[in-house]
Amino acid sequence: MKEFYDLIQKIYEELNSNRFINTVTMGNIMDVDLSKQSIFPLAHINIQNATFSDHVITFAMQVIAMDIVDESKSDRFNPEESEFITFTPPLPIDLDNKQDVLNTQLAVINRLQSKLRRGDLNDDNYVLDADATATMFEDRFENLLAGWALDLTISVPNNVVTVCGN
Repeated sequence: MKEFYDLIQKIYEELNSNRFINTVTMGNIMDVDLSKQSIFPLAHINIQNATFSDHVITFAMQVIAMDIVDESKSDRFNPEESEFITFTPPLPIDLDNKQDVLNTQLAVINRLQSKLRRGDLNDDNYVLDADATATMFEDRFENLLAGWALDLTISVPNNVVTVCGN
């Protein structure tokens, strides 16, 4: 039986292939050194439970995609245009990249759920059981971080072979 290994490997590969993710971790998020800035943007996989039914194992999991918010109050330099960009937000907000972080990390988890729903992962028998729910967060951890926590339930075939007494 290796359904667990296969699932986390596939999710890891998908997240690791995303150009907006630098590091992929798994397990208890409190065991990850979130003060180490070189690991961001970060995706974290947390398997919460497994439910067994006829020929199927359903995993409840959460994938967190996050990045550090840059609180720089200065204008940003655009190398393509060789000029500084003055950011004028549509709403009265601080000058930081929080909206950029939230937008980019939402794209990361949207790509993952899309591939589970109708892409490569679905073709490999990883089936999204229900609608995936994403919850936005900011300042949740020790750095000034922002991102999305995606709750998923994924069903996979249960390939265990049982014979009477084994």
